Amino acid sequence: VWTYMLELYNERLLDLFVCPTDALSKKIEIKKDKKGLVFAHGAETKEAASAEELFALFEQGCANRHIAATKMNLESSRSHLIVGITVESTNLTNGSVNYGKLSLVDLAGSERAAKTGARDDQLKEANSINKSLSALGDVIFALSTEQAHVPYRNNKLTQLMQDSLGGNAKTLMFVNISASSC
Repeated sequence: VWTYMLELYNERLLDLFVCPTDALSKKIEIKKDKKGLVFAHGAETKEAASAEELFALFEQGCANRHIAATKMNLESSRSHLIVGITVESTNLTNGSVNYGKLSLVDLAGSERAAKTGARDDQLKEANSINKSLSALGDVIFALSTEQAHVPYRNNKLTQLMQDSLGGNAKTLMFVNISASSC
């Protein structure tokens, strides 16, 4: 099992497995392999031999994620989190190798600046979040209405999620709705 962990922060992909100052200078490109699986070229990839090791890597990456307090949330994520987990399996009888990818994506919630009190950097973050969520909505609409063109390339978020949304991918979405009365 191999994993990478990224955040899409202000239209930039940042590697959460490296220290935050190094992540800013690291160039990560979205690529596809021969089989159409999307991967993050240039991202640190870590191997995990057990569920415990994978969880420890997840905790390590989460510690580097951008968060800030807003009027609506004391620990508001300021980015989308993308965790790619690749599982490789070898058939011991015939030696054939199969692999699959699981993408775990924690989408930052859309924000209304008047309610969150976002200003300056937080306003820029909110605009970036809303832009990428809008692009994701466009992709889901195009897929659900079976349009000839699906606009994956309109945003880095949808580019990274392409193999999780289209083709023979299975997608499951959990939605957490704020308990706020507004």
